[in-house]
Amino acid sequence: MSTDKIRVIVAKPGLDGHDRGAKVVARALRDAGMEVIYTGLRQTPEMIAEAALQEDAHAVGLSILSGAHMAIVPKIVALLKTNGQEDVKIFLGGIIPDEDMPKLKDLGVSGVYGPGTSTEFIVSDVRSLIQGK
Repeated sequence: MSTDKIRVIVAKPGLDGHDRGAKVVARALRDAGMEVIYTGLRQTPEMIAEAALQEDAHAVGLSILSGAHMAIVPKIVALLKTNGQEDVKIFLGGIIPDEDMPKLKDLGVSGVYGPGTSTEFIVSDVRSLIQGK
């Protein structure tokens, strides 16, 4: 990766209206020097993939508390691939059952962060994912 700023899309897919966690993570990433685009509530997979394409994002962070992660994430992964963005990293926060973690990793999700994960850890992990360290 070049010396350009890391560009991250943070999105709240689906109908879940609880976005405090997404906003906290977005702010932590921004405060760490990354360029963050928060897309807001009720985003469709198509809207998220389009934002990633338009913003030339290095990563997409999803906040999903509704339990719809196994329906939403595969759609976003497929759309990113269709857009030629296989290199875009996807990370996910929310209420994710342990049994879904390997399935998400198999889909290409680079990081899954549950409740209580420190923002310092998320920032460090996202930076490592993008910079390949």
